[in-house]
Amino acid sequence: MKVNIRCSESMRRYGIAVIVPFALAFFAACDFLDLKSSYQVASENVWSKATLARQAVTGIYSEFYTRYSTTENENSWKIGYEAYSSVMDTDKNWYHNMAVCYGDATPSSATFANMFKYWYTFIFRANDVIAHIGAVPDMSAEEKSKLSSEAKFFRAFGYFNLNVLYRGVPLYLEYIEDAGSATKPRSSEKAVWEAVIADLSSCVEDENLPGRYMAGSEDYGHVCKAAALAYRGQAYQFIAEIDTERRKEWLEKALADFEAIEKYGYALFKAAGKDSFAKLLKPANEQCDEMIFSIRMTSVAGMGNPRAVLYGNRCTGVTNGAWNNYLPNPAFVESFENADGSAFDWEDYLPGWNSMTPEQRSVFFLRNEMTVPEIAKMQEYGADMSKYLKYANEERVKKAYDERDPRLKMAVITPYSTYNGAIAGTAATFTLRWPYRGDGKEWRDIRTDTNSMFYYLWRKYVPEGLESTIRWAYEQDVILCRYAEILLRRAECLNELGRTGEAVDIVNMVRERTGHIKLNTNIYTTVADQDDMRRRIRSEFYWELGGEDSMYFNELRWGTWMDRKFRDHSSGVEAEMNTNGLMQVWGTKTYTWYALGDYVHTWAIPAKEREMNPALTQNSGWND
Repeated sequence: MKVNIRCSESMRRYGIAVIVPFALAFFAACDFLDLKSSYQVASENVWSKATLARQAVTGIYSEFYTRYSTTENENSWKIGYEAYSSVMDTDKNWYHNMAVCYGDATPSSATFANMFKYWYTFIFRANDVIAHIGAVPDMSAEEKSKLSSEAKFFRAFGYFNLNVLYRGVPLYLEYIEDAGSATKPRSSEKAVWEAVIADLSSCVEDENLPGRYMAGSEDYGHVCKAAALAYRGQAYQFIAEIDTERRKEWLEKALADFEAIEKYGYALFKAAGKDSFAKLLKPANEQCDEMIFSIRMTSVAGMGNPRAVLYGNRCTGVTNGAWNNYLPNPAFVESFENADGSAFDWEDYLPGWNSMTPEQRSVFFLRNEMTVPEIAKMQEYGADMSKYLKYANEERVKKAYDERDPRLKMAVITPYSTYNGAIAGTAATFTLRWPYRGDGKEWRDIRTDTNSMFYYLWRKYVPEGLESTIRWAYEQDVILCRYAEILLRRAECLNELGRTGEAVDIVNMVRERTGHIKLNTNIYTTVADQDDMRRRIRSEFYWELGGEDSMYFNELRWGTWMDRKFRDHSSGVEAEMNTNGLMQVWGTKTYTWYALGDYVHTWAIPAKEREMNPALTQNSGWND
């Protein structure tokens, strides 16, 4: 069977040829576990030559682009995990695709089926390689071992994702030529974690798998021991939450893995000084010492980083501008500390905030020197115009963002901050103002797809100036794991093991990189005890990694997801469940998320899969 695959710079990095004949390429064209005849594919020719076998391994890597390199017309199931977290929301055109958040999810929802199929594609391709790579006649034993380890990593990676979402799935650890025989029942959540750990342990112990690939290596982006250690450590953290009798043991193992990464020379990126956090997720630094595992992207349509468009705005310099489908949640923005480490409170900057309605608060975000028609419209909207400062309104609210943890303004475009974008092929500087007047030379306001609303916008992963001019072709790699995350995970393990003082030192390494005040520096940053440090570490995860597809899994692991995703935590006022959702910067809601029940913590086993495999049981709470 021959399958045509586009040959791009990104694929050349992995050594993919234009024609790739390998056994499981058909996954791109048929439903997983669908018709028996779809799986009657011989693979013996693939393993007759080393060149073809290498391409089969590369085919596993290429599956990343199915999910992480979205294009305009592709399915919405590819919504990033971060959108499911409390960090951000999707615009109104996309929110109905968020099955577990929108309140209408059933086991027949396409998102459940598509994600299930996607990760099993990784697993079945990996099993093919693991089962057959040893038979390749013209390949050294060392290379066979290395490629087998790469495949085991991806099998583990697939099960890692499936287990977080579905909490126990069928374990297929052998090659299956005919999907008709793929009828196993679900293994327990713990058993799947143990399988993940076993595969990653095999990678770590393989002397032929490099510890790391350095910048500029033609193999950069391939699986290495450091990546295996990073994900095995995370697997230990997950299993610790369900195997409470051995929790201490699992956390000690996790800590050991995170510490073992140190010997490979990873470090926080600091080359840009105080701007290092802002410059970290730029193409020029995509192979810096902070990056542990990345998906290589390139400036070819359909093979680039989609966040350039989905996180952007109409002043982003890609052709026809970018979109703003993903929007930071106000509670996430308001969680960032003040520069002195104290908790942020709108009352400190805008007295009267807590007693005002969201519509009344909108007055604080109005631009200077509003016109008479603009004032009349805002009065009609409900703004308390008695608090309007005609010549200093912008400066007053801007101060509330300027005097914060520096990571806030490096990650998010806040009101009255500037953004280096482009329009009509010319670089220009724009400002996020309300109400919007135009992005032409007279005003240079940031234009969005939602100009009738005033939302926070992302900076992370968004190109500046003419850095990227082709839609869907931003060459910045998608970072799956970086060293700062590993440091925070180390700190988390240390604190949970009672070594809170050591955890403080690790967290301070991350805070110091951006110039933020260290812990235990003043009364606001003094760590009281283990529980206080736990809260602080979790906050650091949000501030450091928000927008990078990490927080949904963390919130599920911590058991905080339901509270944070469905309860409005903005402005520090406790609210009922099902009060959170997409909202303007002052709190007026565009829509609200609705939780069907606690059972949505776990995704439904797809109805279609249960029809084809009666041995699959459904997760509690979901009714087919």
